[in-house]
Amino acid sequence: MSKKKIFILLPDGVGLRNFAYTHFHEIGKQKGHEIVFWNYTPFCLKDFGFDEIVVQNPRLHPITDLYKKAQIQIELSLNIKRANDNVYNDYRFPISRKNLKENLKYILLKSLILRNNSKNGIVRVKNKIKEKERITKHYFDSLETLKSEKPDFVFCTNQRITQAVAPILAAQDLGIPTATFIFSWDNLPKGTKILDTDYYFVWSNHMKDELKYYYPYIKDEQIFVTGTTQFEPHFEKELLISKEQFFKDNNLDINKKYICFSGDDITTSPYDEVYLEDTAKAVEELNKKGQNLGIIFRRCPVDFSNRYDAVLNKYAHIIHVINPKWKKIGEIWNSILPTREDYILQVNTIYHSEFVVNLGSSMVFDFIAFNKPCCFINYDIQNGLHKNWTVKKIYKFIHFRSMPDKNSVYWLTEPEAFSEIFENILESNNKDVLENAQKWFEKINLHPANKASERIWNAIEKVIQ
Repeated sequence: MSKKKIFILLPDGVGLRNFAYTHFHEIGKQKGHEIVFWNYTPFCLKDFGFDEIVVQNPRLHPITDLYKKAQIQIELSLNIKRANDNVYNDYRFPISRKNLKENLKYILLKSLILRNNSKNGIVRVKNKIKEKERITKHYFDSLETLKSEKPDFVFCTNQRITQAVAPILAAQDLGIPTATFIFSWDNLPKGTKILDTDYYFVWSNHMKDELKYYYPYIKDEQIFVTGTTQFEPHFEKELLISKEQFFKDNNLDINKKYICFSGDDITTSPYDEVYLEDTAKAVEELNKKGQNLGIIFRRCPVDFSNRYDAVLNKYAHIIHVINPKWKKIGEIWNSILPTREDYILQVNTIYHSEFVVNLGSSMVFDFIAFNKPCCFINYDIQNGLHKNWTVKKIYKFIHFRSMPDKNSVYWLTEPEAFSEIFENILESNNKDVLENAQKWFEKINLHPANKASERIWNAIEKVIQ
């Protein structure tokens, strides 16, 4: 194939992790393509030797965000009707009404939803977003960039970022084929597909079926099943460092075995610090019985709160903090970014841990890539401050229905059972749980999991031929 220019539209830090730090760029170059990152993040990709066009302060039309919020709410309502399932209400976030301005926005939003709460209405709302974005300076700047650079393909790394609407529209208006990547396993039921592109790249056949279910106007030939690049690092043996080196670099005790506690954001898990303490108590109990265990605590990268401090101080003899190596660059919306160093740190944290404790995240797949089990926390905190939150909501979400067998993880249903479950994991081969988790992983993400970048490039070449 002759050399083609491919624009990688990078609207946020997730795209950095998935497409700048993996072998995606390298594979594309090996295939002979010119790759340019259309970079909306404040992270300088020239430091990696990548070609980039930096977009600064891409402003939306003043009313676009309101239409976007209406679109999501209407889609969730339509999903309830389509599936006869009220679980979609749990994807709604409370709307702030703290002052007069927010109250006015709330009234406008409710009015938009009321007038467009139908299949025809959602089309009107989406068309309004396009109409408004086509008259922004950002749209005309995007047109000029595309006319000047003449790319053969525009690939957006995230389907839900509103700032990507204008450049995608500009590309389509110039006849340049476009695609977007559905970046997370739980995105489609949430109604967060803001971009309408010519093609869609998904993790699995399961996700393809979801995409067609929620957006029946999308045709088979528009969807490419590629897998996700986010798990590729787990299969790069050259990233692994020895136990001795990892333990030395992170001040760990070489004589201990470590459990990884992977923290969640405060919205997903408002009692995470309590769950961490329950984990520490179980480890303390096991150590009194002759085990020699510690906990590696890896907090959610965007959680800068002090909510764990009391527990970390109390159990400093058990819990060792290895913070994610993300950077905050500037003060704008997408300024908290993953780094290449964290990409390596996460891989080695998994490799040198025995198993992971977590509340319902995709860390189950990160660990099964190393043939290691996951424990899902599954109990409420009694008399807690967050009255409207319950763990039951988490595991009712649509993406957990993809689990082929409930015994794909160990379920932590009460603190008193932690120590027995941990001991069982450490002393058994976990065969059934690991096999079930692997089946789940293969259902969620096309295997071999280390070939996603290659499959994405094959799909891009198929489109531009």
